[in-house]
Amino acid sequence: MIEYPNIDPIAISIPTPFDFEIPIRWYGLMYLIGFAAAYYLATRRAGRDEFQLTREQLGDMLFYCALGVIFGGRIGYMLFYNFGALVDNPFNLFKVWQGGMSFHGGLIGCCLACYLFGRKINKSVWTLWDFSTPIVPIGLGAGRIGNFIGGELYGRTTDLPWAMVFPRSDGLPRHPSQLYQAMLEGVVLFIIIWWFTSKRRPQKSAAGLFLACYGTFRFIVEFAREPDAHIGYLAWDWLTMGQLLSLPMVMCGIGFMVWGYKTDPYFQNKHQNRAPKQNT
Repeated sequence: MIEYPNIDPIAISIPTPFDFEIPIRWYGLMYLIGFAAAYYLATRRAGRDEFQLTREQLGDMLFYCALGVIFGGRIGYMLFYNFGALVDNPFNLFKVWQGGMSFHGGLIGCCLACYLFGRKINKSVWTLWDFSTPIVPIGLGAGRIGNFIGGELYGRTTDLPWAMVFPRSDGLPRHPSQLYQAMLEGVVLFIIIWWFTSKRRPQKSAAGLFLACYGTFRFIVEFAREPDAHIGYLAWDWLTMGQLLSLPMVMCGIGFMVWGYKTDPYFQNKHQNRAPKQNT
């Protein structure tokens, strides 16, 4: 067993002239790092022929997406993971200080934000989705590291040599599932999507690959992650809500890729031009 590195959740404290300090927590700092990295990577992609986004449009788009992630993540958590509390008191939706964000809800919110922003600047939502996919994994990885430092969303009990005892758990050794997710959803997913989009690909294919890969990685890691206590397993003593929500992502992702390769005009013309000419 590895000893859990009990890191102070407060990264830095900013002094003020009013005899108190403003604490900056690691979790919030990870989000800032994720958004900063996303902006840097986005500026490298914005000028490509298939996107053509100005710096002003890029800044506005990231603002739209940030709002989509925050509102979608919160609404998604209440709908998917705590619907009973929402029915009992709809104002629980606004009690963000109690915690609770859903990736799947945040993804839906981000997609909706891209759709609304695309209408504003007269660009296809598929263009914006394909543009965004390579920059998302950095934020996902940073967020999971924030979960690990905060000792939350830990894994199931295990006797593996790298198991850890988390401060908020029951004192039993558990999977550091946050690090599994940081590696798969952050590092591995970024490498796959960044490599895939290094060349021009059919429209919809990058978004499809992201959905398929993330859904697969999340489904796998859920076998090591402790399910929410108030939900538990949905079926067969292993199916979790995270897995149930990830299955449609995989199916939609594969469908988008097939759809993209079959219908993208650029690649259809390219294929026709490469077709061998018949002798007459």
